Amino acid sequence: MPYTARLIDDAAKERFDQFMARHAKGHVLQTWGWGELKSKTGWKPWRLVLEDHGEIVAAISILERKIPVVGIPIFYASRGPVLDWTDHELFDALLVEIKKLAKKRGAIFLKIDPDIPSADQDLEGYLKSRGFRSAETGKGFEGVQPKYVFRLDISPDEETLMAQMHQKTRYNVKLATKKGVAIRVGTKEDLPAFYRVLKETTERDKFLVRNYSYFEDMYDELHAAGMAELFIAEYEGQIIAGTLALIIGEKAWYLYGASSNSHRNVMPNYLIQWEMIRWAKAKGCTLYDFRGVPGHLTEDNPLYGLYRFKKGFNGEYTEFIGEWDLVYRPVVYFLWNTLEPVYSDLVKGMIGKLRRRNKG
Repeated sequence: MPYTARLIDDAAKERFDQFMARHAKGHVLQTWGWGELKSKTGWKPWRLVLEDHGEIVAAISILERKIPVVGIPIFYASRGPVLDWTDHELFDALLVEIKKLAKKRGAIFLKIDPDIPSADQDLEGYLKSRGFRSAETGKGFEGVQPKYVFRLDISPDEETLMAQMHQKTRYNVKLATKKGVAIRVGTKEDLPAFYRVLKETTERDKFLVRNYSYFEDMYDELHAAGMAELFIAEYEGQIIAGTLALIIGEKAWYLYGASSNSHRNVMPNYLIQWEMIRWAKAKGCTLYDFRGVPGHLTEDNPLYGLYRFKKGFNGEYTEFIGEWDLVYRPVVYFLWNTLEPVYSDLVKGMIGKLRRRNKG
């Protein structure tokens, strides 16, 4: 079947996002607004669609970035593309069009990490047959986007969802309410306080965080489009926790969480998750994604506490198919794979040293 392929501009952004919202595999990281957000951090977004008689049947938001020093671009489609993955003819047609863009831009490769469970062995075989190669790194949460998540079906009523939680989780949700923790939807004016608490969290748990401007841009781009919400937990007049959630169609994602070193005993993180679930249900969502958890699940893993916290809400532990690269320039790709880990570790080491020096 012949499809009409085109790169779209601002005039079609609402149609593009409507397709993302309706499609079973639609993802907020493939929306127009997410591409705009990433454009402020050095990426150039390209939105490509395939249409059948005027209707979008496949879409991909590709982020292009030039690698340091040499200035050659790479392509990345976070949680994309969005299409019927069982329709190989459709995907083949999309790959042809992506390759045309890659040739025009001189891209080394296309990286994808689709929202497809790892149990789908047929898709893995299909990707290999089209030249894709696995690009697993084994670092952190196992990729650019987490390979392992907890996802909760929130279509049951609230009483059922509460009853299905782990007993300790349910107890902590109720404890926070009893202790007087109050959860409210935040505004842009709350962002500085949220970020301050987020910095406390990152210093305590020893991970890096983006600059404040990134969160401000995220709020401006996605909240205005109805795709993001800020939640604030208060106790005795003090902001002690906050979260950022993303939403599109019938799906919601917990993206960022922050908790103060003060008053952790009143369990604000449990209540704020529950209120986000209730909010997602009220918006018509049937799926709530807790996002990343470690794939190595022994109790000595530093991230095991995070795994246990998210597991307590009774979500389904899900492993995705992971990252896959489609290589257009093999020699340059080999050099990239060899040098990028060294460069990445060097930059992170320098950032860590600067932060330790600033704290000292």
